[in-house]
Amino acid sequence: MRLRYNYRVYPDADQRAALARAFGCARVVFNDGLRARADAHAAGLPYLCDGDLSKRVVTEAKKTPERSWLSEVSAVVLQQALADLNTAYRNFFASLSSKRKGPKVAPPRFRSKRDNRQAIRFTKNARFALTPGGRLRLPKIGDVAVRWSRDLPAEPSSVTVVKDAAGRYFASFVVEVAEHPLPPVESETGIDLGLGHFAVLSNGRKIDSPRFLRRAEKKLKRLQRALARKAKGSNNRVKARAAVARQHAKVADARREFHHRESTKIIRDNQTVVVEDLAVNGLARTRLAKSVHDAGWSSFVGMLEYKAALYGRAFHRIDRWFPSSRLCSACGALAGSMPLNVRSWECSCGAVHDRDVNAAINILAAGRAERLNASGGQVRPPRAVARPGERGSPRGAA
Repeated sequence: MRLRYNYRVYPDADQRAALARAFGCARVVFNDGLRARADAHAAGLPYLCDGDLSKRVVTEAKKTPERSWLSEVSAVVLQQALADLNTAYRNFFASLSSKRKGPKVAPPRFRSKRDNRQAIRFTKNARFALTPGGRLRLPKIGDVAVRWSRDLPAEPSSVTVVKDAAGRYFASFVVEVAEHPLPPVESETGIDLGLGHFAVLSNGRKIDSPRFLRRAEKKLKRLQRALARKAKGSNNRVKARAAVARQHAKVADARREFHHRESTKIIRDNQTVVVEDLAVNGLARTRLAKSVHDAGWSSFVGMLEYKAALYGRAFHRIDRWFPSSRLCSACGALAGSMPLNVRSWECSCGAVHDRDVNAAINILAAGRAERLNASGGQVRPPRAVARPGERGSPRGAA
């Protein structure tokens, strides 16, 4: 399977200038290609194929005085910008024809030089390399210092250089990684994600919600008020904006590290992991939006999924409409409506349930049932021979 390995890089002043040129050239090629296709569509002309578009906005454009500076950067960077545009168009057309699953995809939009995130990609054709001294050699940029937090498991097939809103630079390598199955264990777990507790496991373990954004709100408010006071276009406003971006980056880094730590522990300790498919987009439009985004459920579940595939564990999602909270895990009875403020309840069978633990147990049971069904196991009760005196449905009854 393919994974990304991200590392912090520290370009010097000349390399930062070269990267800025590369970011700008890639953005211009992307926008020129988008404008050429939009003009052709408006004029009723056929759709420009990838080869003709590349010839027009890259090869021929370099020969013109207006775009001669495109030759100052690697040609692979420009071709990868067009590849991103072509991918965006393919996703848009597949979404229109309902061939693409998920929400509808909008048509490509023009890129702005004021975007908080800038990125360029180098493939093997660009002949990027790792020097014996541990630097990243990029064509027409130079040898960039890299902070190697861990070793690359294999030779990378491509590298993406990213500049984030906080002004930090990263190198993201795409590496083909073989699976490393962990020794089998007998334990399985269901996970109920929430806001009071970040996650509750079916064995009763509760993971507290760190609320990284909530804890940083006081400082963020102070920085954002200072940003609002700065005059537009001034250097002080640029500095204030960078300070806000750095604080947001700290929150995101802390949340990501928390997700990695907890997801690794869950995958290591359990052979099967079952989660509920939450409607995050819907919850993010409610009054709980800030808390939902602060929790980062989608990122956490994504880590569980790829780590399960990497380490030979089973991962399952159950339907979001499954009534995990209202279903008694002891007798299977379904309770009535249950508001969020009800944290424990008693079933008619006499069982007293913690709402979240009961939901996690039911999620695990539903995942087991789906797994048995997928592998051909018996899910419904077996058919029994009718006893003498029992009457079935009359012949011809609907």
